[in-house]
Amino acid sequence: MKGVIKKTFKYVLILSMMPGLLLGCGSVGESKANTDVPDDDSIEIGMCFDSFVIERWEKDRDVFVANATAMGATVNVQNANGNIDKQIEQIRYLIDKKVDCLVIIPIDGNSLKEVIGEAKRADIPVVSYDRMISDVHSDLYISFDNEKVGEMLGQAVVNQGAKNVIMICGPMTDNNVPMVNDGFKSVMDENGVEILDTYNCEGWKAEYGSAYVYDHMDIIKQTDAIMCGNDDIASSVIKALAVAQLAGSIPVVGQDADLPACQHIVQGTQVMTVYKPVGKLAEEAAKLTVVLAKGEELDIDTKISDGTYEIPYVAIEPVAVTKDNLDDVIIDGGFHTREDVYLNVE
Repeated sequence: MKGVIKKTFKYVLILSMMPGLLLGCGSVGESKANTDVPDDDSIEIGMCFDSFVIERWEKDRDVFVANATAMGATVNVQNANGNIDKQIEQIRYLIDKKVDCLVIIPIDGNSLKEVIGEAKRADIPVVSYDRMISDVHSDLYISFDNEKVGEMLGQAVVNQGAKNVIMICGPMTDNNVPMVNDGFKSVMDENGVEILDTYNCEGWKAEYGSAYVYDHMDIIKQTDAIMCGNDDIASSVIKALAVAQLAGSIPVVGQDADLPACQHIVQGTQVMTVYKPVGKLAEEAAKLTVVLAKGEELDIDTKISDGTYEIPYVAIEPVAVTKDNLDDVIIDGGFHTREDVYLNVE
């Protein structure tokens, strides 16, 4: 589809949450989403995930593929299983296949500069999906308002009356992590809350969260709340707190609205999660990716710096979810079923 005359595509920057999420589509394979051999006029999109260890990525994949397929595209889905060398190899494979657009969920954006440069030199547009790839001049960065995610985590901690907290975060190789942390710290500063310690779980390995709790029980007993980088880490932390008979007495917050997190909220062992409407993110990303794959331009007014370049940026609003609004947002919105969420309390 390269060489098509450039056109303009107008897009609104901030997307509000919509209750109906396109999550009913069937699951697709991790290596190939659409196995039909594309003809010369079809659009082929290469999509490379860091892994499917985090629960939400399968939802992103399914919604993206369903929407792109409905628009006539073939999506070749790759899964790097958390291995950066494998992700680089997979991106090169997609470049060699001459896909019309690349959508990358990076393991470590800083390690992808060379291979993304190869894609750009091959005239293949690049979408940084959910996580920014620094200094590569991506054609689009689409994600959530990550600083606002951090602010929501911080406000939830303040609402619990915390005067000191511990941060158990994701890896700094994920460019979203500093943005979330900045938002969280701004709320701590505004409210005079002390951060007793900060720990990063490399590779988003949730077991590092529980290991931190076990190894730092002295400081755990001093804290009023624990901020976790995502719900997977939060679940691991809650398990370790339960061993110490502290689950429920130390407020825990996280993000992604994973099913275990929603179960913990109704059980009282987690006070809040940030719901990020991944269905809306994936749906809009698919639409914009198809536009790029056709050789058309995106006319997006808002830009963000990737460190070197100002690139088009689309941010989708997150939602703070507590016990008070979980039924309305998560269950009525179709993200999880009531039976699953209340499995252990009803």
